[in-house]
Formats: sequence, structure tokens, C-alpha cells
Amino acid sequence: MKTVQICLNSIDKVKAFVNEITKFDSDFDLVSGRYVIDAKSIMGIFSLDLSKPIDLCIHANDSAVAEILSVLDPYIVK
Repeated sequence: MKTVQICLNSIDKVKAFVNEITKFDSDFDLVSGRYVIDAKSIMGIFSLDLSKPIDLCIHANDSAVAEILSVLDPYIVK
């Protein structure tokens, strides 16, 4: 499992993020405070406070994580 912080501060970013992440078979969780939601759920994402960075937990093997991180690079907080 790998955890990174992402920023989804606009509706367009959320839609693009969900479109990218649904291409992978792995499981993804978004963690904001005490809330944990499925990162592939657009409705779930909109229930979170998107004004600050959110933790993305990637449940995949190490070889898949590198590819996932390269695709999600525009959303990752550096």
C-alpha cells in the first residue's frame, strides 16, 4: 500500500481524476479526517472537504504503483 496526498480543488479535476483512476483494477481509498471513501466514487469525493489536500491510499503491488503514480502526477501535492 502506498499513500500520497492529492489536491482535487475543482469539479473538472474531480471528474478527470475519477476517469483516470477507474482505468485501474486496484482499490483506492480517499482519507479525509475520519472519513474513508472509495476514490472511484464521484459522489463520495464530493462529500469530502476538497479545499485542502486529501490522502489517497493505493492498494496495489509495487509494479503497478509506479504506473499509477505517473498517471496521477497532475493531482499529487508536491
